Amino acid sequence: MKGRSLKGFILSNIVPIIFLVFAALAIPISGLSYRYLFQEIITRLSRDTFLVLALLVPVLAGMGLNFGMVLGAMAGQIGLMLAVDWGVVGIPGLLVAALIGTPISVLLGFLCGYIMNKAKGREMVTSYILGFFMNGAYQFVVLYCMGGIFPIKSPQLLLSRGYGVRNALSLAGIRGALDSLVSMEIHGLSIPVATFIVILAFCLFLILFEKTKLGQDMRAVGQDMVVADGAGIPVERTRIVAIIISTILACYGQIIFLQNIGTINTYNSHEQTGIFAIAALLVGGATASKANIVNVFVGVLLFHLMFVISPTAGKNLIGDAQLGEYFRVFVSYGIIAIALLLHALERRRVRIARMKMENESVV
Repeated sequence: MKGRSLKGFILSNIVPIIFLVFAALAIPISGLSYRYLFQEIITRLSRDTFLVLALLVPVLAGMGLNFGMVLGAMAGQIGLMLAVDWGVVGIPGLLVAALIGTPISVLLGFLCGYIMNKAKGREMVTSYILGFFMNGAYQFVVLYCMGGIFPIKSPQLLLSRGYGVRNALSLAGIRGALDSLVSMEIHGLSIPVATFIVILAFCLFLILFEKTKLGQDMRAVGQDMVVADGAGIPVERTRIVAIIISTILACYGQIIFLQNIGTINTYNSHEQTGIFAIAALLVGGATASKANIVNVFVGVLLFHLMFVISPTAGKNLIGDAQLGEYFRVFVSYGIIAIALLLHALERRRVRIARMKMENESVV
């Protein structure tokens, strides 16, 4: 029995185990000090965890991995741009960005949820393509409408032609606003306490949310939409609400992420948000149909530890740091491809098992 349970544990956690083994082998090769690695992990946990947590609600509702979270990231960036233009700095600047981004996120989340309801069973692919489509709309708004249709007061934000936002914007007045609100140093390590308080508060919210009626409805919809519909649960509305919540949280997560970075890459910052957040969640041992808070923290730790050590390890091993860059991009897309394949195989297995049961009941 112990052998079986150990084998089952290894098989169900094969991805995080592989990453853990990789880290154990690559850390000595990289030559990086443990203090540096601990500081980087603390920084990246505070920077990226909220974004990954935003993926949990759609998984609970059976909608898989929400690639459409990039829509929320776009909303957060627009909020930050306007906060910078209006000269609002510090925590008030973050709150203004969140207030601007929230209604945009609600609108985009409703659109995403509505479209995904029309593509039941193909939600992940649909949200991925929708992200590409809305990226074009975002580029149009930022490149042509801002400074033209939508007034921008600060000339430092605009291109020389008088409209369109510059490629990179400094968040000097907002940088580290949340991280430095409450911080402490332990053994030379800087810990952004306020950011972790926000993250832990959201984790508590998720735990309590699952116990509410809406959370239970989402769980029921995620397990079986037909049964949920028969029980009187408004399936399509519940799924839309799940995507709206995820999009709003992605907006807030992108604001937290960018205040830590200190700059906005206007046309590219949001593009990899969904890919890296989903890859981190999968590295933590989650699947397209099952994910929890532990998966989030384990995944962010292991995935971003790879980001830190792989370039230096590649350089020390074969003299080329670029190998590490290629490796982590390969892993990011590869782990998502494997997860989608396993998800499709699992759905096929469940469908075949259900058909057999129906045939046996008829006989």
